[in-house]
Parts: sequence; structure tokens; C-alpha cells
Amino acid sequence: MFIPEDVQAEELGAEARQELRGLPKTLADEVARNLVMIGRTVDEDPELAYKYAKVALRLASRVAAVREAAGIAAYMAGAYAEALSELRAARRMTGSSEHWAVMADCERGLGRPERALQMAGADEVKELDKAAQIELRIVAAGARRDLDQLDAAVVTLQVPELNSASTNPWVARLRFAYADALAAVGRDDEARDWFGRAAEADTTGETGAAERVAELDGLDFTDALDPDAEDDDEDEVDVDIEDSAAEAVEFEDGAEDEDEAEVAAEIDSDDDDDAVVGDVKD
Repeated sequence: MFIPEDVQAEELGAEARQELRGLPKTLADEVARNLVMIGRTVDEDPELAYKYAKVALRLASRVAAVREAAGIAAYMAGAYAEALSELRAARRMTGSSEHWAVMADCERGLGRPERALQMAGADEVKELDKAAQIELRIVAAGARRDLDQLDAAVVTLQVPELNSASTNPWVARLRFAYADALAAVGRDDEARDWFGRAAEADTTGETGAAERVAELDGLDFTDALDPDAEDDDEDEVDVDIEDSAAEAVEFEDGAEDEDEAEVAAEIDSDDDDDAVVGDVKD
């Protein structure tokens, strides 16, 4: 796998670098650079990130940070069985349930929503921080919807944190999930309200809540960064310019015709005046 020269092992977090110290220096640096590449590519190109993860696994499969990174990359790439396996391995090595919500969502991805719900009620949930607990609740609501328990999905998300004043990303995600669950049961007015509140909390536009508000309002949402939309606008401008130019030519032609008619009329008028003067003189 190609790794750009500007990618340095020192970019990796201190905790992960600490785990790599048991490896020979050259090997540790190579693994670190692959882990850095996972972080750089996982959001934009998860398939590529997973390829870097496989390289790191081949080099250092006994390092928990490698198994964890591989699990997240596999999850993002939709390889749920592999993701679950790697995250379970990382949990055995560290004893941490940090990625419990992701593991539960992998169960959903594998068509096992009942297992996801079991995980949502397990003792491990008490070990999670607020963000992870909210993510797990969103997963549980998704599992309810997988089982066609739409009203139960709404109830699952009816928690005090919906009104949180926190600026953490989980606030927008929770509100969006709740709005989406409301929409699924036909409560469109409430859904529109919560999509709006999600959009207010979503400073990065991650959830797409603003688009859902526009959709419920019956508006066409145009992405300003969409090149196709830009081309359409340019085409419309071009047509307007061509139409304006054509109208200008017609106007000028008409103006010229009117000017010629006026000149001709003046000439005729002068001729008539001369004739009258001649008659008086005579």
C-alpha cells in the first residue's frame, strides 16, 4: 500500500505509539504510518482505510490499537463480521467496552437486531460515557425499527438528553434519530420540529437535518457544492444571455426601422413645406 512521504509515525496518538514500543523501531514506524493513513482516509474512503488496516494487522495483530483501528475501518466499510471480530479482540486485550455501541450496530448490520437489543441492556452499558450511551440508544432504536416496532423506536429515544444544551455531536445525532423515528410513524409536524432542532445543533451538517426540513417543507434543496447543479445554473444564465442578446438585436433593428421612418417622414414634410412656399411665392 502506497503511503505518502509526508505521513510520519509521530502523527499517531501518544497512547497508540506507546502500544507499539514493544515492536522493533522500523516495524513500529511502518505500523504507525499505516494507522495514520487509516485515520486520514476512513471518513472519505473507508474501503481504502480498511486496506491499510489489513496491512497493519498483518504486521502487528497482537497490538490492541491495531485491532481497534481495523475494527472501526471494517465497520465504516460495511464489513460487519470482520469489524465485530476485531473489536471483540481489542476488548479482550484492553478490557474496555468503549466500542460497545459499534459492536451492537454490527449485529444489526449482520441481520441480528435482537442481539443488538440484548447488548443495549447489558451491564457493559454502565461503563460507557454519555456519548457512547446515546449512540447505543440510537442503535437500539434502529434495531426496533428493523423488527418493525416503530412506536417502540420512538419511545426508546424519548430521553431528557433531547433537550440538552451541550454542543457535543451526539446531541444532533440523537435529535435527528428521534425526528426520523417520528417521521416513520407519520408524526410529520413533530418530526419537522425535531429535524429543525437537530439542524440547529448540527454545526457541521453531518446529519443532513437541514435537507430533511426542506423536504418536509416541500422545498428543493440544492447543494451549492454540487457541480451538476452549478452547470445547470450556468446553462440557465447562458440561455438568459442569449435571449437578452436576441432581444437587443431585435430592439436595435426595430429602432433603426423607426429612425429611418422618422427621417423619411421629415423629408416628406420638408418637401411639402417647400411646395407650399413655392405656391405662395407664385
